[in-house]
Amino acid sequence: MENKDKIVYWIATGLLSAMMLMSAGMYIFNNAMVSELFKSLGYPVYIIYPFAVAKILGILVILTKKSTFLKELAYAGFFYDFLLAFSAHINAEDGGYVPSIVAMTLLIISYFYDKKVFKTA
Repeated sequence: MENKDKIVYWIATGLLSAMMLMSAGMYIFNNAMVSELFKSLGYPVYIIYPFAVAKILGILVILTKKSTFLKELAYAGFFYDFLLAFSAHINAEDGGYVPSIVAMTLLIISYFYDKKVFKTA
């Protein structure tokens, strides 16, 4: 049973990590397109690069597990990021909310299986 839990954790966390790294890469390397998207959603464009850095750092913190506090903070930060992305896309009525639902699902699975597999409080 424990082996299955580890597999579920690593699949969810791996897919979440890939989504966040691709998102951060898009924020950095395709900034013009992302800027237009942020403007259309009502977000300021000056937060694009800090978001990219936060996504990369958040994944590093979750994967390395060096600090329980920082790991919890990273999970919480991603939760609010996905929640705000979902809300923004619903309000904009652009149909772009599906990735945020997928990311939120992966985040929840990763979080709960992290607690189960690594026995953190």
